[in-house]
Amino acid sequence: MRDSLRPSDPVTAADVEQAVALAVAAIRGSAAPDWHARAGVLEWDCWETVEHMSDDLFAYAAQLGSKNPPLEDYVPFVCETRRPGGPASTIFADRGFGPAGLLQVFEASGALLAAMAATSPPQLRAYHPFGVADPEGFAAMGVVEILVHTHDVAQGLGIAWAPPAELCGRALGRLFPNAPTDTDRWPTLLWATGRGEIPGHPALTRWRWESAPRNDGVGGR
Repeated sequence: MRDSLRPSDPVTAADVEQAVALAVAAIRGSAAPDWHARAGVLEWDCWETVEHMSDDLFAYAAQLGSKNPPLEDYVPFVCETRRPGGPASTIFADRGFGPAGLLQVFEASGALLAAMAATSPPQLRAYHPFGVADPEGFAAMGVVEILVHTHDVAQGLGIAWAPPAELCGRALGRLFPNAPTDTDRWPTLLWATGRGEIPGHPALTRWRWESAPRNDGVGGR
C-alpha cells in the first residue's frame, strides 16, 4: 500500500520530539548492543553516530538562537574529531556514563532543537549549506538526521527500526520536493538519502536536500 500526505503538512517541533522519542525507545530497547559496531553505510561506529545526531540537533538549534542568525556560515563553535575518520563534532558524550548517558545527550540536544523550532518566528532565517533555512527547515533537517541515522545505528546494533510513514512524509515534503510521491514514505526517505532503491528509481550515488523554503526571497531554491 502506498502512503500519501498533503504537501502542505508542515514539519513541527512535535515532529522533532516524536523522532527523538522513537529513536531513544528503539536504541534503549536493544539487548547488549555492541557500540563499536559500524553504523550501516557509515565509516563511524554506533556510538559516534548517536553523538553525530546529537551534534546536528544542537547545531541546528544554535543556528536559530542568536538575535541576528548567521546567513553565511555556522555559529563558530569549536568542532573537532576524536579519531582519524571520525565525525567532526562540538557535542560529545562522556563515555564514563555509558549508553544511558549517550542517550541523555541525544535527548537533550533534541529538546533544544524542538524548543527553538517552536519559539522562533517563522520569518527567521539562518545559514545551512543546502540553502538558508527557516525554523521549519531546521526542524525537518533534524527529523531526517534522526530517522536516517537511527537506521544506520539499528543496522549496527541489529535492532528493528521503521518510523511512521506520516513523519517521513512531512520530512520528504519539506526537504525533498522532487522525491516520488507514489511510493512508500520510509523507503523513499532512505532512497532520497542514498540508502537504497525504490521501484522505478535506482539507488542514488549523490544526494542533497533543499533546506531553503520554497519561493523564499532570502534563501531561494
